[in-house]
Amino acid sequence: MKKWASLVLSTVVFGAALAGCSSGGNNESNEGNKEAAATESTTNTTTNEAATNEAEPAAESAIKGKIVFATNRTDLVETELKEYAKRFKEKYPEATVEFEAIKDYEESMKVRLASNELPDVILVPKTVTKANLPEFFAPLDDLGLNDRIYFKENYTQDGSTYGIVSGSSAMGITYNKKAFEKAGITAVPKTLDEFYAACEKLKAAGIVALSTNFKDKWPLMGWDQEAFLFANDPGLHNTMAGQDEPFPVDGPHWKAMNIIKTIVDKGYVEKDLMSTNWEGSKKDVASGTTAMYLLGNWVINQVIDNGAKSEDVGFFPLPIDNSGEAKALLSPDYAYAVSKNSANVETAKAFLKWLVEESGYDDFGGFIPVLKDKESKLPQLAEFMSFKPQVVEMVAESDEYVSIGNKMQFDTSGFAQDVIMADDVAKVFADYNKRWKEARAAVAAK
Repeated sequence: MKKWASLVLSTVVFGAALAGCSSGGNNESNEGNKEAAATESTTNTTTNEAATNEAEPAAESAIKGKIVFATNRTDLVETELKEYAKRFKEKYPEATVEFEAIKDYEESMKVRLASNELPDVILVPKTVTKANLPEFFAPLDDLGLNDRIYFKENYTQDGSTYGIVSGSSAMGITYNKKAFEKAGITAVPKTLDEFYAACEKLKAAGIVALSTNFKDKWPLMGWDQEAFLFANDPGLHNTMAGQDEPFPVDGPHWKAMNIIKTIVDKGYVEKDLMSTNWEGSKKDVASGTTAMYLLGNWVINQVIDNGAKSEDVGFFPLPIDNSGEAKALLSPDYAYAVSKNSANVETAKAFLKWLVEESGYDDFGGFIPVLKDKESKLPQLAEFMSFKPQVVEMVAESDEYVSIGNKMQFDTSGFAQDVIMADDVAKVFADYNKRWKEARAAVAAK
C-alpha cells in the first residue's frame, strides 16, 4: 500500500508516468478466451469459473437495450449525466442509459438490496460485505480492467471482481484563498493551534470558517476518517471489529471528534446548524462567505463549478495536532457494479467500462483516477502534497466490521452529530461503546 500511494501521489504532483505499473495502456489488447466471452454474453453466467477468465468484451451487437444507473449525484442529472447518456449512445446507437438520482442514497439502497431489486448499474452501498458481492452483482473480469485498476481487492471475492472504484480521494481542507486574504491569514496553518487561530480570524472578519452541513449529515463523515490518522491505522474500522469498546476516552475517535466539537463550540461554523444546505454551501465557499470544508479533494471541482476561480481554491491537510507534521488519509470513493439480475448485463458492463475509461468523470469529479495509467488533472493536489504529508491509505472494511456496524446501525456522520450536540461527550462515547459491544456479541452469536 505504501508503494501504491507513492506511485499515485507522485503522478499527481510530478506527472510521473505510471505505465510501467500497469499491464496495458488505454488501447490495451483484448485478453483471454473468445469462446468464454461468447458463452458469458449469451447466458449471463455468474459462475466463478467464467468470472476468472479475462475474456474478450461482448461484441458491440450485444450492446443494446435500456439500462438504468443509480447515482447519488442528484446535482448532475440535467447536466453532466445527460451528456454522458448522449455520448454513450453515440458509441452504442442501440443502447440507452437513464439515470436515477437518489438523494438519500444509502438508506434507499438498503431497501432495494433487501428485495434484490436493483438498477442495472449502481454505486455499491457501504453496507454490502465482500461475501455478499456475488449475491447481488455480476463479475466484471471480462472487461479487461483488472490489471489496470487500484483498489481491486476491495471488491474481489472468491477470485472474481464485482466492483470498480470510481476514483479515490485525499481527505483535507478545501479553502477559499480570497477569504483567507480578507481575514489576514498569510500562510496555511500547519499546526492545530494555527488552524484554530485562522478560524478565529475568519470569524472576526464575518466569514464562516468551516461548513459542517450538519443538517444534511453525510458531509460530517470526514471526522471519523480523521480518527484513522490519530490511530495511524489504515484498517482502524477492522481493528474496531476485534474490540468490545472501540471508543475510549482519549482514543482516536475522541481526539478527532474533539476538533469538530471545539470548532462548533467556538462559533466558527454556520450560525444555524439545522438550516444548513449542501448545495447552498458550495456557493458559499465559492463566494468566500464560507472559507473551508473538511472533505475529499472531489469537492474542489464542485466549488469551482459554483463560481470560484480555480486559482482561488486551495487544498491542504488538516493539522490534527501541534507537531507540524502533516498527515493525510487516502480512501476510495464509491465503486461501480452491475446487477446480476439486469436484463441487459452486457450493456450495463459496457457502460461501466465506458465510465471508467472514457467518460472523464474522475477528472470532472476531482478524483485521483482509479486507472494506473491515467494522471490527475487537479492542480490543488500539488499544493496538498507540497506539505509532504504522511499518507495513511484506508484498507477495505472487513465483513466482520460491516456486520457489526449494520447490526448497531453505526453511522459515522451521525456519530459526529451526536458529539457536536452533546453537553457531555463522555456519555456519548459510553453509549456508543455499549451499543457496539452488544452488536458485536449478537453478530458473534450467529
